[in-house]
Amino acid sequence: MRTALYGAIIGDMVGSPYEGKFRAIKTKNFPFFSEACRFTDDTTLTVAIADALLDLGTAADENQIKTAVIRSMQRLGRKYLHVGYSRSFKQWLMQDDPKPYNKSSNGSAMRVSAVGWRFDTIERTRQVARFTAEVSHNTPEGIRGAESVASAIFLSRNGASKAEIKSYVENEFGYDLSRTLDEIRPIYYPIVACEGSVPEALISFLESTNFEDAIRNAVSLGGDSDTLAAIAGSVAEAFYEIPDEFIAECTARLPEDMREVLTHFNRTAEIFH
Repeated sequence: MRTALYGAIIGDMVGSPYEGKFRAIKTKNFPFFSEACRFTDDTTLTVAIADALLDLGTAADENQIKTAVIRSMQRLGRKYLHVGYSRSFKQWLMQDDPKPYNKSSNGSAMRVSAVGWRFDTIERTRQVARFTAEVSHNTPEGIRGAESVASAIFLSRNGASKAEIKSYVENEFGYDLSRTLDEIRPIYYPIVACEGSVPEALISFLESTNFEDAIRNAVSLGGDSDTLAAIAGSVAEAFYEIPDEFIAECTARLPEDMREVLTHFNRTAEIFH
């Protein structure tokens, strides 16, 4: 069965035990789902953006989209406040009138999955991805990260080959996707900047043989593992099918309100055009 949004969430959960300098691993041999797997800010904000887009028509304007995204991220973010937000983003969540704060971190890229599924053209996909980034991560790198991931999802779900996805991302966004994981892994360390994590996550997808392999590739780099795996998983979901048992494991670890958004989003016919 084809699904949307679960790829990012499963990646987040599977990568969560290995996030950060002292827990990172450099191997693909690890328990895929363990007792330590949990959802983090990556999942919370992915669901929040999906919920915001569901409340809007696909022709909504910039102000409508940004207003809905801010409201939804603050509502769900405040409800699940202790799931790993950066200090800057947590402050943003709690402000009455939050403003973008010039960050280039990968938060804009890890939460953008819904945009890649929601729209019928890559131009509109990129435009809305930019809007979702600009409400907080309003730097060229923050925007580039969000647009590139949403574009890769859009291309994957519309039948593009890995070569076509790689070419588009390299030509449009300037990322170097020609490196191999074996070249990256020995010298890689946790990096939260988009330019130091989005390409590596996309390479994890490009080198994969199936959905699970994409997640294992991302975690094995020894970086910001939950976010790398969330990004790799978001694109891999659009390219491969996710095994039913992974969907079940993921769903069991989510609160009811998040499960409801996922069900609603996956029932929305236009995401599978």
